[in-house]
Amino acid sequence: MLQRIGDSLKGQKWLAYLVLGALALVFAAWGAYGVVNLSFGGSNYAAEADGSKISLEEARNAWLRQQTQWQQRLGGADIPPELRNKLQDQVLEGLISKALLTQRTRNLGYRVSQDALREAVQSEQAFQVGGQYSPEAAKAALAQAGVSLQAYEDDLRTSVQRVQLEGGIRASDFLTPIELTRLTDLEDQEREVRYLVLPVDRFKSASIDDAAVQAYYQAHQGQYMTPESAHLQFAELRLEALAAQQSVSDADLRAAYAKNKSRLEVPEKRHARHILITGKDDAAALAQAQQVLAQAKAGKDFGELAKQYSQDPGSAHNGGDLGWAERSSFVAPFADALFGMSVGEIKGPVKTQFGYHIIRLEEIQAGKGKSFDEARSELESQLRRDRATDRFGEVQEQLQARAAEPGADLNSLAQQYSLPAGDVASFLKGAGAPQLGAAPALQELVFADPPLPLGRLGGPVLLGDDRLVIVKVLERRKPQPRPLAEVREGILATMIRERGTQAALKAAETARDKLQGGASFEAVAQELKVAADPAHFVGRRDPSIPAPVRDAVFAAPRPAGKPVLRALALGDGGAAVVALTRVRTAAEHDQPMQANRAMQETERQGTDDAMAYVEEVRRTADVRKNPKAFE
Repeated sequence: MLQRIGDSLKGQKWLAYLVLGALALVFAAWGAYGVVNLSFGGSNYAAEADGSKISLEEARNAWLRQQTQWQQRLGGADIPPELRNKLQDQVLEGLISKALLTQRTRNLGYRVSQDALREAVQSEQAFQVGGQYSPEAAKAALAQAGVSLQAYEDDLRTSVQRVQLEGGIRASDFLTPIELTRLTDLEDQEREVRYLVLPVDRFKSASIDDAAVQAYYQAHQGQYMTPESAHLQFAELRLEALAAQQSVSDADLRAAYAKNKSRLEVPEKRHARHILITGKDDAAALAQAQQVLAQAKAGKDFGELAKQYSQDPGSAHNGGDLGWAERSSFVAPFADALFGMSVGEIKGPVKTQFGYHIIRLEEIQAGKGKSFDEARSELESQLRRDRATDRFGEVQEQLQARAAEPGADLNSLAQQYSLPAGDVASFLKGAGAPQLGAAPALQELVFADPPLPLGRLGGPVLLGDDRLVIVKVLERRKPQPRPLAEVREGILATMIRERGTQAALKAAETARDKLQGGASFEAVAQELKVAADPAHFVGRRDPSIPAPVRDAVFAAPRPAGKPVLRALALGDGGAAVVALTRVRTAAEHDQPMQANRAMQETERQGTDDAMAYVEEVRRTADVRKNPKAFE
């Protein structure tokens, strides 16, 4: 039902801010498992799940929405039979899951009070006018979707009940103090490490001949392919272009002014001076600010004090003058103080993230309503945009229908709707093209499996909130090996680094063996002519050491009387010799951090448990599917 409302209003202006809320559980992708019985006879419903029946109408309407979306992706072409069957089963499984959980919530006694339901309905933005619930707006929106208010409320009620069930499962998870301590000990564990880095540049190999480069190119050709690409034609619709086309009369503007007069105002402005005191020592900065405040209140010239003490480079030389500004120009603590003062008053010290402020209010410019002439430009811009938004949705719907028609022509549609057309010689998979960007929706349309057929129109595809395109693929280019001459320099650099890393790793393994034999770190480092930093403790996310070294240290077992030694290659070339000597955990844990960690872990476990619960409900259900549900 909620999906039906959204789908039936696709393209309408108010859909842009229609948010029905998180009213449904996130269902897993089921597949065909569980107790499923396909013997249906001549039944008039699509499926039965533990006695709950899913009507043919509900299933076919859900499939119709899915089918329309896929045909749009396929440029109006028929969906291949194998894909059609898979998609239809996914649609039916989603409805089965919803029915099972709805039934489960009822059986367990979950209920939604009439007051709670009324509050949910009235808080829906699509049903509001000027921030207030409007019965007329609700009826109009639902009528446009072909849904009665009662039907909407019924579906909303069951959706909220399912959220209550999920919330109960999530809330039932917890960590015991022992589990939290163990988790914290593991995550905050530190390990003492000492390591040597053998740079790849120290192990450069001899020159690499052409035969070796050719052999490497042939063996790794998959790494040197051009991306899949397509030659596209497109026509685009932009909201700003539509806005420029809208006509707005003087009468329209005066009507809008009368309607919105109460919110059209010039905000209050205040003229202030301030002195900013900062310092690494917070207590010292506060003490100095208090001394300066005392001088200001004693009558000393505020501007001279600002020049002498203020550490704000933008205003100190002007005696701390901040000019005229609205409340929104300042950070909250400063604004709260300034806009609560009287002219001539001095207040402080006021602490913000910048330091301590002493503030003097010089003048106040009261807020006032805007005259028609002052508001005219703003009203005209808003009216044009509102009308353009309506028109944008209408054109989107019309293009969606027209583009799916047999023989639809891009140039004809572009001319009919005054859409600028363009040509993209190389639209790259993954990277897109400058004219169109790399919008995922357009990537999916052009490079889907199966892809948009050559010559077929695809779209409209939204590239943002204010832009859409329809496209036609003229040519496809599969990935091809780049010419060796083009990638030769890159191959040489890779081969030099790989060979150098292999030589460095061999040297690291030799050094590890010497350390195991009793040689000192200093002696090995001197022999390799590299620096040997002292042993120090590092954490699991410590950025001060190379990631491969850190990973190896925390993957190693605890030392048992002697260091654990490792030799490993580094990701950017070269190698390292690592010694793990000790492991320690924090004697005390940061309580706020522990509380946050406990919350995150219980949320994660709660999500996993909720998903497992839903899967088990589906797995153990007695489900019968009508094999002719979509015929």
